Amino acid sequence: MLSSVAQEHNHARRAYIHKYSELAVKEMKRTGVPASISLAQGILESNSGRSTLAVKAKNHFGIKCHDWQGKGFYMDDDAPNECFRHYDDVEESWRDHSDFLRTRPRYSFLFDLKATDYKGWAKGLKSAGYATSPTYAEKLIKIIEEEKLYYYDTKEVASASLYDPEAYPNRVEVINRVECIEARSGDSYEKIARYYGIKLKRILKFNDKGRDDLQPGDLVYLKSKRNRAAMGYPYCRVREGNTIYEISQKYGVKIKSIIKFNGYTPSTRLVPGEKVYLRSKPKKQ
Repeated sequence: MLSSVAQEHNHARRAYIHKYSELAVKEMKRTGVPASISLAQGILESNSGRSTLAVKAKNHFGIKCHDWQGKGFYMDDDAPNECFRHYDDVEESWRDHSDFLRTRPRYSFLFDLKATDYKGWAKGLKSAGYATSPTYAEKLIKIIEEEKLYYYDTKEVASASLYDPEAYPNRVEVINRVECIEARSGDSYEKIARYYGIKLKRILKFNDKGRDDLQPGDLVYLKSKRNRAAMGYPYCRVREGNTIYEISQKYGVKIKSIIKFNGYTPSTRLVPGEKVYLRSKPKKQ
């Protein structure tokens, strides 16, 4: 199980992708910088938008003040009190990053690569001196492959007017600290499992399903649900027609935990208005 720090890190990264993927595709169309590279660099350089430089100077790519006529932000980096570019908004930072790569001769060879060659771009950025870390290319590639950011470099996305809001990464939400997707028409457990590289039997297990009978509106958990509900949800009230399964999916709690907390059996029929405990057994009166 991931630590709370690791979970927060992953959630921040996914939120960053959700927020800036459309802008990354827009910049790819305008300048030719692959969206996967921009997103991975933004995640790495800005700690998913949470770094001091990102928060205070709207600078998501660590670009310094060389040849810069605008405001500066000073902080220690490779040397004490270095000057970084200070932007009025984050979109300006993204545009400047694209232009920075497009107009600097030392990066010109990158634009001879295919837009889908994210590994070539990552290694090229390192060899051209974008960052001093000896593992910079490997870090970018790891982020791209973990988050499947190469999706945003595809012809289907590049030819669209905007990025596809139907795509799974843009539909991820978090319930009880577990990522899930609300199914839409045409979805199936098999398709979602294949996209995320999860075995079908595992994703069915995560969702307490025995077969692929996904319906629009169903929640699909991408990892195992938790043993108890989030703080603030000690119990819920049953509504007409509710089942243990529906409550399990709504609150991101394993069915076996709900059964244990409430003394149910798998076939128990719920009564409207009754309390279903989600974090522990009820205290004895």
